[in-house]
Amino acid sequence: MARSGQLSERLAAEPLVRTVREALGEDAADELWIVGGAVRDALLGRPVRDLDLVVMGEPERVARKLSRAVGGPVFPLSEAFGAWRAMDPGREWTCDVTAVHGEGIDADLARRDFSVNAIAVPLEGGEPHDPQGGIPDLEARTLRVLGGPDVEHSAYADDPLRPLRLARLATELDLHPTPDTQHLTREAAPLVANAAAERVFAELRRIVASERVIDGLELCDRLGLTAVVLPELYALHGVEQSHFHHLDVYDHTIEVLRCYLALEHDPEGVFGQLAEPIDALMRAPFADGLTGWQALRFAALLHDCGKPATRGVRPDGRVTFIGHDKVGAEMIRELCRRLKTSERLRELIADVTRHHLVLGFLVHERPLSRERVYQYLERCQPVEVEVTLLTCADRLATRGKNAEGAIKAHLELARELMADALAWRSSPPEPPLRGGELAAELGIEPGPELGELLARLREARFTGEANTREQAVALARRLRENPRG
Repeated sequence: MARSGQLSERLAAEPLVRTVREALGEDAADELWIVGGAVRDALLGRPVRDLDLVVMGEPERVARKLSRAVGGPVFPLSEAFGAWRAMDPGREWTCDVTAVHGEGIDADLARRDFSVNAIAVPLEGGEPHDPQGGIPDLEARTLRVLGGPDVEHSAYADDPLRPLRLARLATELDLHPTPDTQHLTREAAPLVANAAAERVFAELRRIVASERVIDGLELCDRLGLTAVVLPELYALHGVEQSHFHHLDVYDHTIEVLRCYLALEHDPEGVFGQLAEPIDALMRAPFADGLTGWQALRFAALLHDCGKPATRGVRPDGRVTFIGHDKVGAEMIRELCRRLKTSERLRELIADVTRHHLVLGFLVHERPLSRERVYQYLERCQPVEVEVTLLTCADRLATRGKNAEGAIKAHLELARELMADALAWRSSPPEPPLRGGELAAELGIEPGPELGELLARLREARFTGEANTREQAVALARRLRENPRG
């Protein structure tokens, strides 16, 4: 962590701060303060990616001058608070300009959420202003909510999202709430239900995408936030499983995520030479600001959410969860609609959940024929790669009866199937000829029969049964003469 005496120099060295100072020119010498996350991150030695400015004058004038200087867009953020946002043309950074709330900078800082976000530094340079004690809190790696001794008089009363934001900040920055703040957060946790769904998901997404996601989720659970934000996950507590498991469903889920993170960081440990193409695919941007790896973390968290609703006990005492894959997929779709995620993320999590049991059943059929491999890939598309990854973490986290042999067999099959899954993703098999061409060869009209023949020829192309046009036509004729052959 940088020393407070070096803070002004640390900020001055940031390219974004230099850009804003130069753009505003003489205005930078007015009563303009850098506040919030930029100051906090500079103290922590983290890069400053965005800037929040507080001005005693008119925010619009300052924001428009900055916009003209850099050639980027400018627009109002909030009529109620007079906030404006300027951005660079490439949308790589933002600068939010807000009027001072209250009679001066002290009053403004007192209305912020946490002490570590209530530090101000003059834009032109100078000593930090820290009336709320944020710098000592950062030095102690603590998070402290501002305001009075109860929720009604604390910063939580001003914004229902703030309890969840505490968990996100603690997760991303490796900070620890003080005992009093933990107590207030537990009391304020139900308020998060009143925040806009998009804002809730934005905080949750950052917790799940963090390197410290396990710590973040444990904090959310301890502070009562999980029950409000992800009740489907919270409901897994205390749901006992069969003798093949050593944990209840909630603890198993956290262990699946832990195993998945290990796989994410070292795919070579399970997939050997396939690790490089897997990593290249999963590192690519996916949706909602997440990479493929990060998006699949949500599936690790939610793939068993259908278990409480489907739990049963057989006469011999064995616990079952028949249909939890299908029930869970529908629950996830509803959950994602509630949180207003993208459709792409919603369908990824739901599809992986729906198919996460398939590979495990195939273990008992090894060695697999090419037809069975095809059926697996066709059934699981378009998540054939992701579900194969997730099942490995799920299997590694299941350490009850006969665990070691079952894990070994599962991972071996996953490696075999992954090679085909990657090939399928890059170039799905197609019939050796088009539908119109096949219809002409057979003298039939377009319709269900033609569609069924094309589907069968697609499989034949994958298995090697019909690789050429001539072989495909001959196979189609045989299938028409003997549909069951």
